[in-house]
Amino acid sequence: GLPTMAVFMGILELISPGLVLRNSLTKFQQLLMTLMRLRLNLPVQDVGYRFGVHASTVSRVFQSCIDVMFTSMRFLIHWPDREQLRLTLPMCFRGKFSSCAVIIDCFEVFIDHPSDLLARAHTWSSYKHHNTAKFLIGIVPQGTVSFISKSWGGRTSDKFITEHSGLLDNLLPGDLVLADRGFDIPDSVGLYCASLKIPAFTKGKPQLSPIEIESTRSIANVRIHVERVFGSVRQKFTMLGHGIAPLDYLRADEEYCLLDKIAAVCCALVNCCPSVVASE
Repeated sequence: GLPTMAVFMGILELISPGLVLRNSLTKFQQLLMTLMRLRLNLPVQDVGYRFGVHASTVSRVFQSCIDVMFTSMRFLIHWPDREQLRLTLPMCFRGKFSSCAVIIDCFEVFIDHPSDLLARAHTWSSYKHHNTAKFLIGIVPQGTVSFISKSWGGRTSDKFITEHSGLLDNLLPGDLVLADRGFDIPDSVGLYCASLKIPAFTKGKPQLSPIEIESTRSIANVRIHVERVFGSVRQKFTMLGHGIAPLDYLRADEEYCLLDKIAAVCCALVNCCPSVVASE
């Protein structure tokens, strides 16, 4: 999932001090094993066979390596200051969305069915028709991930997650937030003297007015870049995009569960790759 070997070696150098020395696996192999699991969602038995170690060793190495990567690479997901945003704003945003600070959306990761009925109800997603964990992601116009929330139950609304995840605390007066129709939060954004733009609603209307059509088209033209970033996260790392996370990944023994750390690490790795948004 990384563009060059130099990026891989740079990440290895960054996280190497935190990795455990093992007789059966070098630090290079530990990172490679972890990236293979994230990228391909290979079963632990398969990875163990490839590296000549027991499946339980693969699980321990994966979890410890994710912990180290989460601690060492979290700085790659940061909210840039306004001056940096303005200086590097892509041309497609400069006309109508020059004050855009972030584009937000949610994505969901399938999880196993909890045995507890209350937990099953909280994680049931009517949109995905499956039990899911939901994350809120914020992306700057330049195409890098600037914010990712902790995981929430799939039943939680996009509006609730946005208001309680801490993303709004990063807004400055005059900032513009772009979002999809599910994020009906103009009042919450307005508390920070910022503004919200979402596509026009068609419910209860025979058709949209010409102004609404033009506004919706303009938003769609820039949001398509964000959809490509989401697609990049989900396609590069199939553990998030196509796998079903075991419930063990959701145990909250610490501030962040393992699935929170996996999602953050995947976003940090995507930020190591060239942006999908052209600067000109």
